[in-house]
Amino acid sequence: MKKLFYSIIILLAAVAVVIGGLELFSHYTPSTSIHKDAPVQTRKSIVIHATPEKVWTLLSNVNHWSSWQTDIRHPRLNGQFVPGNSFTWESGGLNIRSDIHTATPYSNIGWSGPAFGAFAIHLWTFTALPDGYTRVDVEESMEGWLVKLMAHKFQQGLDDSLDKWLAALKTTAEQGK
Repeated sequence: MKKLFYSIIILLAAVAVVIGGLELFSHYTPSTSIHKDAPVQTRKSIVIHATPEKVWTLLSNVNHWSSWQTDIRHPRLNGQFVPGNSFTWESGGLNIRSDIHTATPYSNIGWSGPAFGAFAIHLWTFTALPDGYTRVDVEESMEGWLVKLMAHKFQQGLDDSLDKWLAALKTTAEQGK
């Protein structure tokens, strides 16, 4: 029984060392565009009956995301919403730190950052349409050792997540119309 116990401990320690090594030696390249060779990628669009200014304001107000995006917990922007600053948030059980790389008022927003076994690049584009409407295009790429290992699960999760983001953004932006 003792031999089995020690074998399990050694196995767990070996797994921990491998995972730690994967995390330690993973290097990602930040970018202002998604990585076209990433194993997980999604592009989605929606038309919102609100101006680009209103949509921009909702999305750039990170500290209030959890009031309209129920999958997000404890969002906290460090400083102004400008390139070079960062924010932290929880989503899907992960603590995430994202770096803002794009913040063009009423036009584009983008951030990127690592989470356990993954690195994501997230881009939003707002296009003014007639009659005060805005087309919102969002795209995201994910890569990393865990993403490669579980690409199908990450793809489904990303697709579902962006559908929820867009639906919640639309509902919130259109309130009071």
